[in-house]
Amino acid sequence: MMAQYLDIKAQHRDAILFYRMGDFYEMFFDDAVAAAEALDIALTKRGQHLGQDIPMCGVPVVRGEEYLLALIRKGFRVAIAEQMEDPAEAKKRGSKSVVRREVVRLVTPGTLTEETLLDARRHNFLAAWAQVRDDAALAWVDISTGEFRVTPCPAPRLGPELARLAPREVLLSETAGEDLAGIVTDHAATPTLLGRASFDSAAAEKRLCTLWNVTTLEGFGSYGRAELAAMGAIADYLDLTQRGKLPLLRPPVRETAASAMQIDAATRRNLEITASLSGGREGSLLAAIDMTVTAAGGRLLERRLASPARDLAVIRARHDALRFLLDNRRLAEDLRAALRRVPDMDRALSRLALDRGGPRDLAAIRAGLEQAGAIAAQIGAGAPAVLAEATVALQGHEGLAQSLSDALVPEPPLLVRDGNFIAPGHDGELDETRALRDQGRGVIARMQADYAAQTGIGSLKIKHNNVLGYFIETTATHAEKMRAPPLSERFIHRQTTANQVRFTTLELSDLETRILNAANHALDIEKRLYECLKALVLDHAGPIGLAARALAEIDLAAALAELAAAEDWCEPVVDDSHAFEVEGGRHPVVERALRRTGTPFVANDCALTDGGTPAIWLLTGPNMAGKSTFLRQNALIALLAQAGSFVPARRARIGLVSQLFSRVGAADDLARGRSTFMVEMVETAGILNQADDRALVILDEIGRGTATYDGLSIAWAVLEHLHDTNRCRALFATHYHEMTALAGKLPGVENATVSVKEWQGEVIFLHEVRKGAADRSYGVQVARLAGLPQAVVDRARVVLEALEKGEREGGGARPKALIDDLPLFAASPPPTPPRAAPQPSAVEERLRDVHPDTLTPLEALQLVYDLRGLL
Repeated sequence: MMAQYLDIKAQHRDAILFYRMGDFYEMFFDDAVAAAEALDIALTKRGQHLGQDIPMCGVPVVRGEEYLLALIRKGFRVAIAEQMEDPAEAKKRGSKSVVRREVVRLVTPGTLTEETLLDARRHNFLAAWAQVRDDAALAWVDISTGEFRVTPCPAPRLGPELARLAPREVLLSETAGEDLAGIVTDHAATPTLLGRASFDSAAAEKRLCTLWNVTTLEGFGSYGRAELAAMGAIADYLDLTQRGKLPLLRPPVRETAASAMQIDAATRRNLEITASLSGGREGSLLAAIDMTVTAAGGRLLERRLASPARDLAVIRARHDALRFLLDNRRLAEDLRAALRRVPDMDRALSRLALDRGGPRDLAAIRAGLEQAGAIAAQIGAGAPAVLAEATVALQGHEGLAQSLSDALVPEPPLLVRDGNFIAPGHDGELDETRALRDQGRGVIARMQADYAAQTGIGSLKIKHNNVLGYFIETTATHAEKMRAPPLSERFIHRQTTANQVRFTTLELSDLETRILNAANHALDIEKRLYECLKALVLDHAGPIGLAARALAEIDLAAALAELAAAEDWCEPVVDDSHAFEVEGGRHPVVERALRRTGTPFVANDCALTDGGTPAIWLLTGPNMAGKSTFLRQNALIALLAQAGSFVPARRARIGLVSQLFSRVGAADDLARGRSTFMVEMVETAGILNQADDRALVILDEIGRGTATYDGLSIAWAVLEHLHDTNRCRALFATHYHEMTALAGKLPGVENATVSVKEWQGEVIFLHEVRKGAADRSYGVQVARLAGLPQAVVDRARVVLEALEKGEREGGGARPKALIDDLPLFAASPPPTPPRAAPQPSAVEERLRDVHPDTLTPLEALQLVYDLRGLL
């Protein structure tokens, strides 16, 4: 057995081998040591190899998926070796013959299909990047849904594309892998290196033609050599990992950079589009707006937010669908009610194709197709293009749905081996076999009654277990009677336990054989019928896939319409201009968070156009006043508009945005030896080198990570470059108040500030954005609000006043000279100037003479009226 294990393991050195032994997957040697630590299970030993104990651990087969997921999440690959024959068959070759085992599947992060291993509302992409001479391409596939796409992708674009797709695993050529593996791991994906043969473009074309059973790929589109190489590498890897059982993949869709808004990795992270800065879904834009009721609709929403469209016709068609559903609220509600009963047909279909499905997946297809017909009837004629096209894909499935409905019971089991999933009356032979099996139980009951009457033992029972089969059981007290003639001639002793004695008869043994044969025969018939139904479904895989995508499209449209109605979002005007005009704009995530506390969100306007020319707003104001929220909300409004959604505003007009850039927040990159300032400069450089005249750029506090004058100089030059060279729309927040002078020098720059109010020494944030410049930053006040010790706050106020006084009176004296004149920091800070004692209010004066214990109820009520009058 160990020789067989070592032979199989030698073929899968880079994977943990799940070696099937009965009801367990066993692991040995280094695999056992690594798995025991990763899974927190006991490490034991079994036998010896080369004079050393063999480490061993194992997991139950019935819990295999649970342990698989834990290993995959920790970066392991798992090869599953199953027993390919019954142990009884192996013994026929000799008493020491080993059961034949083969690896039936290689499980990797990008090739998961099991429902329990996947997030229902997120894609699980496997990607491949290939380069052929000067061309490069990225292909990606979700084998759980059949989604297959490819796009030209030069090496500098790989990072942004991986940020957009968030694949779990990326295939790279051995020649390029070392240089690009770091980029892959930076985006939380697993790099997998393949030989050059996997990326051969000529072999890839033949491989892909075989995959879709066509003689040429021209019917799907025109693909370059790099695109063919990337797609071919995926096909080759799937053949390797799935052991020839290829999933149902849709024909590849070719994407171009011009088809979607370009968003780099830093911008996605800063704007928290599909994941928050903590890495989870909660707190992201996706979590705040997801009102879809199907898993496929949730996945489609994530794709739309990750890749907002740049095609005006597509954007307007999606807005038309939302407007139609908002105008027909009853229809939208009925559609959402029907969609709640739609299972995940895409993933059920994929599991059936890979032979990992079961009766419940057939039932999911049945339920989905039944609801498809009902939803198509609800929408009817007169719907806008998006809904009308979806309705067409939902029709024509009545025959298949009826066949599945006739064949399956209403609630089938998960696994084929559980049986009893074919409906009565569907197959005559199965009904006859079931009758024999089920009537056998009645015969057993009658036989038990006969034996009890014959022996005079009323407590006699006929029972069954997996060791003895059917047997007669009675107490030890009555056993002597059955062992004595004449009963001993009929009842044959089988087993004695502590309190019971067990017997059998020739009639009972014969009946047991007939019953067991009937049960096994019935299960064999059901397995055969399951294969027929599965083949029937797979023959209709194309139309079923189209129906599943149509249901997702309808779900997303209905969900966004529901969101717009519930949150009072407006339909944006998206056109081919350079306009960016938002009235009463709000941040959808922040507004949702504030609502939980009962705090209203302060809406603000934004207009980044000046006579049709792209404009830049230079935003000043104190920390905590809401500058970053204002910046982000306008970026998200543009993203939502082009994703096909309505937007959180009273009115919005968005000229098509080609690129979205956001440089917000501060973080270092210790793994690469980059300081916070270096990270900021790298990201800013990327913006200045890439932004075109249709870009929307969000910059917050550029230059804050270095010396004041260095930072001011850099921020000044960046703003000039955006204005003169990039000529794009931008929001530029800064604490360098000297920069407000640029509004008088650059025609496309306008000052704006976030309002605050001082009251009794306190600073109150109004969160209102208005034209003009801030007079100060209120940093010391914010520091006090943050909880700095009062001594530190007081000392900071002294230093600030000295510096400001020196700037006013010193004729531009150097800050160092001013600081040299300051008294040293003392243990006790200098006393702050005394504040005027607040004068008591009329209410306080009235209450001062009140003695509550002496008040009558009438006097107390009169006191409330008096106090109310003094307000």
